[in-house]
Amino acid sequence: MRLRQLVLVTKEIDSLADQICELFELKISFCDPELIHFGLENRMIPVGDTFIEVVSPVQKNTTAERFLIKRNGPGGYMVIVDVEDFEHEKQRIKNENLKIIWHENRNIDGIHAQALHLHPKQIGGAILSLDSMIPESAWLWAGTNWRGDINQSLVDNLTGVVLKSQDPEKLCANWEVALGKKRTRSVDEFSIELEKSNIKFIEEKDGLGESIDAFILSTRKSAEIYNRAKERGFIRNNMVALGGVNFILSKTNN
Repeated sequence: MRLRQLVLVTKEIDSLADQICELFELKISFCDPELIHFGLENRMIPVGDTFIEVVSPVQKNTTAERFLIKRNGPGGYMVIVDVEDFEHEKQRIKNENLKIIWHENRNIDGIHAQALHLHPKQIGGAILSLDSMIPESAWLWAGTNWRGDINQSLVDNLTGVVLKSQDPEKLCANWEVALGKKRTRSVDEFSIELEKSNIKFIEEKDGLGESIDAFILSTRKSAEIYNRAKERGFIRNNMVALGGVNFILSKTNN
């Protein structure tokens, strides 16, 4: 089980996607026409073999539009985790009496892609999706040619996400159930370790409510990225900030 994709929602999709790509030297790889089912358009940006997705509502009264109104601005919207045994996870979710709000099942170009979206009011913090690809090397949500658009000159991969809540311990407990994983035990930190990635839970202090606080990116060039962000006006409270979330720069492990 590994974090594979994090989603931002905004009214200004091209502006935000272009800012992310320009800052981190990344490239938009794909726009998924199937997202019209949710009243959305999107831009898929590979970060190594992980992905930042930027979405925007194109129809009225969508979940994404209501999110933007409630938040009064853009923000982190969804956490997508790649699972090894989809049927096992599906049965486990049912056994835990967790509500599945969407089951995606696509067979395209020799790829079988499935996803389960869990109800955010039950889990808290964000929409959580458990996804599976056959073959495992594929990621259909980004099309079939995304590997040719990978550029790791500044950043290597998404390696984590930080969720905030007035009660981070309770939120962590909800995600433990949803993921079927136990937290890392620590006196002052709540965290769930996944393959090559982790999900952290912190106390919410900014008045924005329970939500995604930060995306974590692995890099060998933190200072260069920070300076680039500063030149472009993307520093808030000494953090790289875009699209309503912080971007934490974590040193790549060799």
